[in-house]
Amino acid sequence: MSQLQEKIKALAKDQSQDIIAHRHHLHSNPELSFEEFKTAKYVASELTAIGLQPEEGVAGTGVVAIIEGRNPGKKTVGLRADMDALPILEANDVPYKSKVPGVMHACGHDVHTSSLLGTARILYTLREEFEGTIKLVFQPAEEKAPGGASLMIKEGVLENPRPASMVGQHVAPNIPVGKIGFREGMYMASTDELYLTVKGKGGHAAAPHQLVDPVLMASHIIVALQQIISRNRNPANPSVLSFGRFIADGVTNVIPNEVTIQGTWRCMDEEWREDGLRRMKKMAESIAEGMGGSCEFEIVKGYPFLKNHPELTRRTRTAAVGYVGAENVIDLDLWMAGEDFAFYSQVVDSCFYRLGTRNEARGIISGVHTPTFDIDESALEISTGLMSWLAISELNA
Repeated sequence: MSQLQEKIKALAKDQSQDIIAHRHHLHSNPELSFEEFKTAKYVASELTAIGLQPEEGVAGTGVVAIIEGRNPGKKTVGLRADMDALPILEANDVPYKSKVPGVMHACGHDVHTSSLLGTARILYTLREEFEGTIKLVFQPAEEKAPGGASLMIKEGVLENPRPASMVGQHVAPNIPVGKIGFREGMYMASTDELYLTVKGKGGHAAAPHQLVDPVLMASHIIVALQQIISRNRNPANPSVLSFGRFIADGVTNVIPNEVTIQGTWRCMDEEWREDGLRRMKKMAESIAEGMGGSCEFEIVKGYPFLKNHPELTRRTRTAAVGYVGAENVIDLDLWMAGEDFAFYSQVVDSCFYRLGTRNEARGIISGVHTPTFDIDESALEISTGLMSWLAISELNA
């Protein structure tokens, strides 16, 4: 182990209780997407206390700070943490339980933010021992379209200085604490929301010949759209089309005038993403028209697919093996969830890895976006030191 790595591990251990305290504060005081005003003030205050000069108000509530080592113009690496919470009522009985009814850090963004605060302190302490610049990006609104990442990019977060690469982490409640997951290439899916309104002519269910039945039309549309996956998509290209909401507000003997449908479209290829949406819209409208009605097909564009740059991810994985050991670094499967870190990955070389937080012996097993999500907090010491080591390793690459 290098002397620098030893220093990082010692610093991570020394401040581990402080990072847990950060996490407890953030977890107790969650804020929804684009509303992270108190969170941003807290982050900026902690960065100032370290000795940094944070820039506040980026994309509304984002915070950016710069750590310059020796020869700061040599290379820049960006580190990202998201700060927003979810509209979920927490069911955990813990001292740091959310104080905000119906709002909870159920996706681990409190972990990401507190970890990056710890990483900031380590890197600032060691700034004379590396060359280059670290850009810290505390980002709002990962959970809500259009995504805080896209807005921060528009406001210049990838300029002045421009990172050669971006690195981010995400909690993984399916991975045991102490382990880190990586995947090269395509990793997470694009996410688009679909809103369909199928219109016909309702009336008495006993007189179907006098109606234009939107329930029947909508049913045909849902079934038919799946053939776009089965017959127009390359089988090697992962895609998911799912509908989770179908409202035909009639009764047993009354056909409504319209049916509303909501769904999601996810894939791993931007060209196919657009082609699939075009085909869906055309097919839905044509089926409804052919059956005597109409279909309004609204698309709310979400995040692009997330791609981990192969060489960067390979280097980062190698550095992680050096920090936590080969036995604690695992391969990840494709994940059809979405993440707005994908916006960075479409612009600069990026690596998004997973931090194990599961502890079955302690009953810490709940998934993200659930009321009982929590973590084994020993992951915080690992995450803080590991991201510091990965950043310095990449500066030296």
